[in-house]
Formats: sequence, C-alpha cells, structure tokens
Amino acid sequence: MKFSTRTTYGLRAMIRLAGKKDKEPLSLTAIAREEKISRGYLERLFVRLKAAGLVEAEKGAGGGYRLARDSGKIIVFDIIKALEGSMTPFYCLNENGKVFCDAHCRCGATAVLVKVQEAVNQTLKGMKLSDLI
Repeated sequence: MKFSTRTTYGLRAMIRLAGKKDKEPLSLTAIAREEKISRGYLERLFVRLKAAGLVEAEKGAGGGYRLARDSGKIIVFDIIKALEGSMTPFYCLNENGKVFCDAHCRCGATAVLVKVQEAVNQTLKGMKLSDLI
C-alpha cells in the first residue's frame, strides 16, 4: 500500500509548523525552501489542510500558516484523510470495512483486507502530530 506524495509532503509541512517554537505564522515559501517542495504544490495541500480545520492562514506581510490547534490535539489520521480523502486503501472496502465487490464478498481476501485496513487506521488514529516532532 502506498500513500501519495500529498501525504508525505503534507506531513512534512505539518511537522515543520509543529516544530516552530514561537508559533508565528510560517510562509509557504519558507516551508517550500526548507522542505524542498514546490510552493505551488504546497498551496494545493494547504487548501485541503485549511478546509479540514488543521491550519489557519494569516494574510499580509509576515503572514503565513500556523497550526489551528496544539500539535498534541492533531491526529495523524485526520491529516492524511484531509490530504488523501477517503481512508480506504482497498477499492472494495468503505471506511467502515463494509465490502463492495463483484465477488459478492466471497473472494476469500476480504478477511485480510478488513484487518489490514483496521490496523492501518487504528495506528494512524493513535498518533498525534506532536509524536512526529
């Protein structure tokens, strides 16, 4: 299973914000330079992160982004879900583990797929952004 670069880059940017001691906003230009990520790509990621209520934007000179709440209250699962959308690594399962497939749930693989999805989601729900700093 692979997460896209949205997850990798988004987590790196969020970790950068969480590691900022003074809690002043950090510009996307600074994050892009420090993390070696395209500023345009970061803009698209931050639209998603802001819509999910994970970051706040401050406009004007000296503006940028900051975490919307303490890093100890931001769950990694929520960051990834904001960036990737549905947290279903297998096309035939929904987020609750319900199976939707052409084999009508008799393919034999569903037991494994459900367990893997549950384990991944539980692991991500058990991690806070502050754990990654």
